[in-house]
Amino acid sequence: MHELRPFHIAFPVHDLKTARDFYGGLLNCPEGRSAKNWVDFNLYGHQIVAHLSPKAEAHSNPVDGHAVPVPHFGVVLTLEDWKQLRDRLLQAGVQFEIEPYIRFEGQPGEQATMFFRDPSGNALEFKAFRDMAQLFATEKSHS
Repeated sequence: MHELRPFHIAFPVHDLKTARDFYGGLLNCPEGRSAKNWVDFNLYGHQIVAHLSPKAEAHSNPVDGHAVPVPHFGVVLTLEDWKQLRDRLLQAGVQFEIEPYIRFEGQPGEQATMFFRDPSGNALEFKAFRDMAQLFATEKSHS
């Protein structure tokens, strides 16, 4: 097993002030370096960078009966952190692309998940597992 390392992703946004309000305000991501056309944020220890840019065309793929937006990114949280974020988003009136629910319930890889979009239309997924050993599960364990 490799030591878990932070990921880095850069993504397009239409407006940096709106991105700051959403990522820095609603999602509580501390801001890092920035310039005229981009802003770094700390997303649960991962470096995400909002770049002022037009957005590419998106699509979706079917997963567990839902149209999952592609591309998307997010973080695997603890279940408690996931519930706290879900509640904060619900209280803020965020419109979900896919409402918070338990995906693959009773199956390998069971997970809490939710999808929503930032103000520039970028899709975000936050998920959590009761058992982190299920993160890459492909079949039921036999005990």
